[in-house]
Amino acid sequence: MARKLAAEGLASFFLFSGVIGSGVMAEALAGGNIAVALLGNTLATGAILFVLIVVFGPVSGAHMNPAVSLVMALRGEMSWRDCLLYVLVQLAFGMLGAFAVHLMFDLPILQYSAKARSGIGQWTGELIATFGLILTILGTLRYRPEWIAPAVALYITAAYWFTSSTSFANPAITVVRSLSDSFAGIAPAHVPLFVVAQLSGAALAAGVGRLLFDPD
Repeated sequence: MARKLAAEGLASFFLFSGVIGSGVMAEALAGGNIAVALLGNTLATGAILFVLIVVFGPVSGAHMNPAVSLVMALRGEMSWRDCLLYVLVQLAFGMLGAFAVHLMFDLPILQYSAKARSGIGQWTGELIATFGLILTILGTLRYRPEWIAPAVALYITAAYWFTSSTSFANPAITVVRSLSDSFAGIAPAHVPLFVVAQLSGAALAAGVGRLLFDPD
């Protein structure tokens, strides 16, 4: 378990720093063009996801996401104790990733986002994004486990653009992004309903995945 938690922590550190750091860099280089900034943020996120799942997946499963860990616990594929440990590690190392980005880019280490992300459209986007992510994971693990890294990376790359919320699809990274007043940020007051939408999408996907993919 110590090895699994170390792998999960490192994976979360690099994923969260990759999402936030690429947002900072993209915004700085895009010259005010939001589409170009989002494209840079998207490509970096998809690329780092692929690498992290390939490297850390064989050790910890490379969840990097409480929604994924919770669904695995619901399915009996990990204990609730281990799920709790995974979530705590994801949050702790994710925060370290955000702080590392701020240090690299000479920004205040401790900060809060002022970026508003709220409303029925954004919440619907998060529900759909998380539903699709969990369904992608369950279906790929069932039928094409060797494709899990490209499937997840490509799904998130696409979901950045086809969802209104730019697909956070991850309660831990939502919390951590509220601690960065940057391109990828979200105002702390808007975090709770994002998380509710994400967990709702994950629960729905767990049920649908059971119907579609479970052999029994």
